[in-house]
Amino acid sequence: MEFSIEATAQGTSARAGRFTTAHGEVQTPIFMPVGTVGSVKAVHQRELRDDIRAQIILGNTYHLYLRPGLDILHRVGGLHRFNGWEKPILTDSGGFQVFSLTGIRKLSREGVSFRSHIDGSKHFFTPENVVDTQRIIGADIMMALDECPPGTSDYAYARKSLDLTMDWLRRGWKRYRDTEPVHGYYQSWFPIVQGCTYPDLRREAAKEIADLRADGNAIGGLAVGEPAEVMYDMIEVVNDILPQDRPRYLMGVGTPVNILEAIDRGVDMMDCVMPTRNGRNGMIFTRHGILNMRNRKWADCFDSLDAGGPSFVDEAYSRAYVRHLVTSGELLGLQICSIHNLAFYLWLVGEARRHIVAGDFAQWKADIIPDLQRRL
Repeated sequence: MEFSIEATAQGTSARAGRFTTAHGEVQTPIFMPVGTVGSVKAVHQRELRDDIRAQIILGNTYHLYLRPGLDILHRVGGLHRFNGWEKPILTDSGGFQVFSLTGIRKLSREGVSFRSHIDGSKHFFTPENVVDTQRIIGADIMMALDECPPGTSDYAYARKSLDLTMDWLRRGWKRYRDTEPVHGYYQSWFPIVQGCTYPDLRREAAKEIADLRADGNAIGGLAVGEPAEVMYDMIEVVNDILPQDRPRYLMGVGTPVNILEAIDRGVDMMDCVMPTRNGRNGMIFTRHGILNMRNRKWADCFDSLDAGGPSFVDEAYSRAYVRHLVTSGELLGLQICSIHNLAFYLWLVGEARRHIVAGDFAQWKADIIPDLQRRL
């Protein structure tokens, strides 16, 4: 992977860059739509590519391992050929999903045993076989297996968890370096900085990870219950140590304001289910504020959904019509809201990039954040 920085924003740590993978180039900062089981919910690949203008999407190792399964993905030639997405793909290791299976998983130094949420069958993930699995999936960027402890964990648990994660990281890094791609193209592997909300643990993890000189690095274990300001503090602690010449990926974050604050602190890549999950519940984000499409105030509002918005749905449908679809439980309603939100998120990071290059990012961010937080 090649990564270059084209511009930095004066008075902040924000930067505009780009990296290249076997499936194309990605301009940063970038938001990555989440396609857990090989699809971004309710969105066609054509809409992702041509309307939303996504540059890279996510898949999830845990879910893809369970179904369609590795045999299918190996035979078809990887996830790109299976789902028809020709641009870059990043796969999460599945660690977060496995550790969410409270009561049906067990941790050990060797790995994590768990039961499928689908049929109860037993499985075992190790740092090594998670690398092997992602080789078969064929992601351009693979992630290390880690434990993601709750944001409210006490220091003793956070210490124990980080020790386990770092042991797994060393084993995963070795496996990555000892193996070759399955489908004939280069794959990157990103380690993940954990450490909960404890600066000394975060620094310790970041220092060891920085020394690996991996193609990129991730910050995990945030936006899991801790206050936003604590999350921002941890980003600053970690990014002060991670290499400047590698992309930095903040996992699972967040609201539009979270994204701009992360970019301000030197983050290059972000993902979150919020645009689609909230969209399926009738919430849409706009540059002017947040709309709850279930609100009765929109019942007779025949204005465009988001005049001048980045997606075709913004001018094609009225707020009244979208509210009607959402409150009626029509699938088209959740699809419209999901497409709008994803297009807005991609527009937002694109605007951030444009203002970084133009040299006025700090002022633009200060001006837009109050609008992004407003409830309409």
